Amino acid sequence: MRSAEPLLYETHSHTPLCKHAIGEPQDYAQVAFDRGLRGHTVTCHNPMPNGYNSEVRMAADEFETYLDGVRRAQVAWEGRVDVRLGLECDYFPGYESWLEQQVMSANFDYVLGSVHPQCEEFHAKFWDGDPVHYQQAYFEQLAAAAETGFFDCLSHPDLVKNQVSESWSPDQILDDIRRALDRIAATGIAMELNTSGANKKIREMNPFPEMLREMHARGIPVVVGADAHTPTRVGDRFDKALALLADCGFDRVNYFIGRVRQEVMIDEARASLVVAGV
Repeated sequence: MRSAEPLLYETHSHTPLCKHAIGEPQDYAQVAFDRGLRGHTVTCHNPMPNGYNSEVRMAADEFETYLDGVRRAQVAWEGRVDVRLGLECDYFPGYESWLEQQVMSANFDYVLGSVHPQCEEFHAKFWDGDPVHYQQAYFEQLAAAAETGFFDCLSHPDLVKNQVSESWSPDQILDDIRRALDRIAATGIAMELNTSGANKKIREMNPFPEMLREMHARGIPVVVGADAHTPTRVGDRFDKALALLADCGFDRVNYFIGRVRQEVMIDEARASLVVAGV
């Protein structure tokens, strides 16, 4: 029987300001309401300096527009969907001072830290022609992102597999992943199970099941997010994500309010969903 009380949040969603999403925060909140979610956290791609990956993120002078869009959704959905302000921030070495100031620039409820190996800047710095080295560099940077202390959660934490899909072999890289997870666990940060991976080149959620089991063994909390770039993807495959987490040993899932982690039991979360996925 479904709980009468919505429990989960969509924790990862975007806006047209990132130049590759459609729909305003109010539209995403509508779908969150329809799917039995308690809330919707907007986490569009952060502004970065010096033109860094500028084709897929808001510009610095659009940040107030972003804040205004979230505020409008909060007013429109007050009492029905709890709309929260978040941000997805790229971690890249050399930009730590920028990020430190940015995460303090507004009253964020949730800050995602991301490493995007598809970015030209990342490729230029870390690609040496060896795809295994590229994977190792990715997981090293993921751990470094956690160690900054800037972020609440690390998003889609095996994203590199879709950049090197022809040579992706989890067993080959697992020891490097374990070393990164040891460092990540020591920081207390959460990690995301991102359901959008099911739509990518390697059609599985990010991260893959064995990595989830390694996360569980280290006591790393997990947040579920759909990485929605269209309103219809809000809450996408949350039922399957929660089942996967349970299979990997987790009994609870998390979200953040005021940058403080909140826990929900997985069984209760699954029962609360109206439309579990698309």
